[in-house]
Amino acid sequence: MPIITPLTALDLVLGLLGLYILKALLIKHQPVPPGPRPLLILGNLLDMPKERSWETFTEWGRKWGPIVSISVLGQRIVILNRAEDAVELLDKKGLIYSDRPSMPISRLVGWDRWLVFTPYADERFRYVRKMFHQAIGTSAAMSQYHHVEEQETSRFLQRLLVNPERLEDHIRTTAGAVIIRISYGYHPDGPDDHFVKLATLAMEHFSEGADPGALLVNSIPALADLPEWMPGTGFKQTARYWAKNLSEMVELPYKFVKEQMALGTAEPSITSRAIEAQPDLNPDNEAVLKWAGSAIFAGGADTTVASIYAFFKAMVLYPEVQRKAQSEIDAVIGNVRLPACSDRDSLPYVNALVLEVFRWHSVAPGGVPHMAKEDASYKGHFIPKGSTILPNVWGMAHDPTVYHDPMAFNPDRFLSRPGYTAEPDPRSIAFGFGRRICPGASHQHVHPFVRLTLNTGRALADTSVFLSCAMALAVFNISAYKENGKTILPDILQSSGVVSHPTPFKYNIKPRSEAAQRLIGTQGSD
Repeated sequence: MPIITPLTALDLVLGLLGLYILKALLIKHQPVPPGPRPLLILGNLLDMPKERSWETFTEWGRKWGPIVSISVLGQRIVILNRAEDAVELLDKKGLIYSDRPSMPISRLVGWDRWLVFTPYADERFRYVRKMFHQAIGTSAAMSQYHHVEEQETSRFLQRLLVNPERLEDHIRTTAGAVIIRISYGYHPDGPDDHFVKLATLAMEHFSEGADPGALLVNSIPALADLPEWMPGTGFKQTARYWAKNLSEMVELPYKFVKEQMALGTAEPSITSRAIEAQPDLNPDNEAVLKWAGSAIFAGGADTTVASIYAFFKAMVLYPEVQRKAQSEIDAVIGNVRLPACSDRDSLPYVNALVLEVFRWHSVAPGGVPHMAKEDASYKGHFIPKGSTILPNVWGMAHDPTVYHDPMAFNPDRFLSRPGYTAEPDPRSIAFGFGRRICPGASHQHVHPFVRLTLNTGRALADTSVFLSCAMALAVFNISAYKENGKTILPDILQSSGVVSHPTPFKYNIKPRSEAAQRLIGTQGSD
């Protein structure tokens, strides 16, 4: 057996060191991904879109290729326009790309205490992820809340029957009611409920402030250290207002749960169960619970609203899709009851419609940023340590090489049939990537080119959107608004921000029949 002498061992170490240095040199001699030409010092600061960034990112992708990059005052931003690249980097190499970039406005407001901005190596991240997964991350976990979703969605139908002109308010009330009951066991009293309004405002502020190009302080962090009397620091006053609202949204619902538990009247919820599981809570752990509950509350109260509102807009624009879905519901369920969670596997077309809602309207179209924790190389491109990685979700969901006629709303694209293979399930891109995937999403996050069966794990957002679509289709006809005999069709635009909503639109909503109207009144009640 050969003996390794000290000299040959040293040679081995030197050889490995040489390979490491050679690899580092080769990586750093690779070009960064292409993109717009930068200016001296400013880089691409002036190229950074201020609104609907995903449209600009998609256009850059057409011009420079699917992987694009810019530099803003020395900060490298890499934009991924194709799903396969996001999967390769953010899923398969998640150890490198699971951190979040530092955002000064996040620290000023307090968003850095939410899971979405918690560093991946932080113990809080794993603790809260585990809590979320156990509470809402699987079909089994979500099944204990199905009755809440069904009851609140039935109430949504009643509100819509009485005041159809307040569609968006009713959607927001229902989404807020579902998530706040699940999170805190609290029953809101309508669209003007204080807790629901706090969550709505918190997400509006987050959507506006966390957009990478929205505030100059996010591009020039040094501005955060300037005194408020200096020009250009108005964001500090805004941040204080946002922080006050956020603090109330975190503290008040948690206080409600503690008071109800002390009285012995608390409805089971994620927060009450978490408190019961840790009877000796110290202040640090209690703070984590407060922020974890608020993250579920705020996220679920806003993102689901955008998806359901998009469904109604799509039904106005695509009446033939509506009729086809209604025919399936009529054949499977009839008009003796409303659809329920248990009907989902029997309604393949309605399921496909829900998938098309997630694809057609991207709730987080510009993606939530990731950060590279070390120098890396991908497809001949150098990605420097500290680079911000932005998955352009809207661009992926509207990629014509993946989805035929991507601007059209077509649920049939997800149904396999002889001679046709279904297009990829959009939930694999809609809810984020890798180890930062939305905890309210399906727990089976897979490559977007792997077909998901209809009985895969579904969680909070998925179930809520399915119920709203199925129940509304069962009892209402949704049609275009007419004025002076002229049909007014909506546009398909989206609002700017991290969380994007469909632009407002006019519509007509009426009960399908007297039987449908009776059905609305007999199931669920305020």
